[in-house]
Amino acid sequence: MSVSLRKKLLASVISLGATALLIVSIGRPGVAEAQITVFDPSNYSQNVLTAARSLQQINNQIQSLQNQAQSLINQGRNLTTIGFPELQALQRTLQQIDQLMGQAQRIEFRVANLDQQFRAMFPTSFSQLLTNGQHAADARSRFDTSMAAFKHTMAVQAQVVENVSADMSNLNGLIARSQSAEGALQVGQATNQLLALVAKQQFQIQTLMAAQYRADAIARANRTQAQTDAQSATTKFLGSGSAYTPH
Repeated sequence: MSVSLRKKLLASVISLGATALLIVSIGRPGVAEAQITVFDPSNYSQNVLTAARSLQQINNQIQSLQNQAQSLINQGRNLTTIGFPELQALQRTLQQIDQLMGQAQRIEFRVANLDQQFRAMFPTSFSQLLTNGQHAADARSRFDTSMAAFKHTMAVQAQVVENVSADMSNLNGLIARSQSAEGALQVGQATNQLLALVAKQQFQIQTLMAAQYRADAIARANRTQAQTDAQSATTKFLGSGSAYTPH
């Protein structure tokens, strides 16, 4: 046997041995798993998809928590209150007008005393027992009452005008807080405060009208009483005419 042939046979045996060893290695699970890594594209894509879905669920939970937190913040704003420092000023001006109305003289703004005071000043019949001086004194008293009523009306008018100028600054403050209101409670409170200012001004107008009508009523009653007294005095002066008998 030649040397070259011997080398070929040796190479064939070595090759067959290596092949057998590889087959034996593949047949042993422990050795194959430890030495060979198998890549499965289908399994890999499924794992990526599962991870993406888990990440989306986490993002949804985070968004839900953020929405809940914002809702709590908005609820806190809706429960936030605002101050009303102008309330004392409004009450003070109304008290000033009420005090002026209480200063009405002789015929007051009281239903209980109105009838008695009116009858004393404006009697329904002319008393012939009174002297001319007493009638003159009563007429002077009624005139003074009329003048006092008009003066009282002017005082109320002056107070209302002063209050209107003060209400301008109060109105500006209320509007500023109304525009900067954050929650529903602040908006409602600001609206109520504006309505309170409107109600206060309505009270002023009603009070002023009451004072004006009182002065007008007293003046008209005074003129009517003067006409009645004049007619009664004329009748008393002329008499019935039976005292004179012509010859």
